Amino acid sequence: MQLGFSESLPTLVARRFTTAKNTGHLVFSSTHLSIINTAGISVSDVKTPTTAVLTQQTQYQLRYCPALAKKPSNLKPDNGSKTPKPDPFEHPSPDLLIAQFPPENPAYNLILNKFPVIPNHFLLVTKDWQAQTDILDKPDLEATYECLKAWNTDEDGSRSANGSSSKSLFAFFNSGDDSGASQPHRHLQFLPVEAMRQPGLPFAHFALPIPPNAPAETLHAIYITLYKAAAAATRGRTPSQDTESLPTQGPASISYNLAMTRSTMMICPRRQETALVPVDSAATRDILDPGVLSLNGTILAATLMVKAESEWDSLRENPENLTQVLATIGYPRTDSRGPSL
Repeated sequence: MQLGFSESLPTLVARRFTTAKNTGHLVFSSTHLSIINTAGISVSDVKTPTTAVLTQQTQYQLRYCPALAKKPSNLKPDNGSKTPKPDPFEHPSPDLLIAQFPPENPAYNLILNKFPVIPNHFLLVTKDWQAQTDILDKPDLEATYECLKAWNTDEDGSRSANGSSSKSLFAFFNSGDDSGASQPHRHLQFLPVEAMRQPGLPFAHFALPIPPNAPAETLHAIYITLYKAAAAATRGRTPSQDTESLPTQGPASISYNLAMTRSTMMICPRRQETALVPVDSAATRDILDPGVLSLNGTILAATLMVKAESEWDSLRENPENLTQVLATIGYPRTDSRGPSL
């Protein structure tokens, strides 16, 4: 799948982002950033999906963004209505549209996030309606991988001669009611990894390396292997213990987050979208659902965002609260003895 862009993807996205921001067609919200430490994990680079072993303290990026308290959601109707809100991806705004591809028969739109909190946040969206809760198709993964390759300047993420880090992308996909997904129309999201932290997750997740220039068939095979491992974890089993047959197309049987870089694919099963942190009720009088954190696939890059200063303070002052949050939204590791399944 050729993207067919006339300029580099980082240049194209940055130019469109700047224009949309300056003309008011996207609403960029700044964040307050804090780095906190909590128990982390390591993932061995092996040829089978791996669970992780609790090994050491891990740093997380914690971002406080008041605008999140006002962020719209299109996944569930308001007030129990059976009529969904309009689909913003059906006819994307020309001011947010970055490009369409493949050039000969476009099947995907690249669209800027209308409410970003990190610069150059953009989405890969199917032109035709596809459900966010369905298992990803080969073209979805191929298109995602092509964007990752187009953004990367160095395969190994090494630094250039002048000392600056090479440009890389982090892709993530939220699927299912408990994943943090906010739109039902299929889309994957991209953020520059320079704005993220390396992942460390105290709950079940599974990762496999992506070989260089992997074809669509290989990407899909990796994805299905990880998806099956994640589904097994929801039943408290390892893949070798799980004998239940799973369909590889149509509606997914679990909620999960998928993450991809150019070299790795990772999936974690989700058992709930939100978790609670203790907050000062007097300080959150004007906040909707104070202390309720909604987490999506950015947790796979050790990044999460909060909407209230009291939530930010709770996690910064008591890092064990973050460990509890992550344990709440994920499933226990199916093998605490090591990476072998």
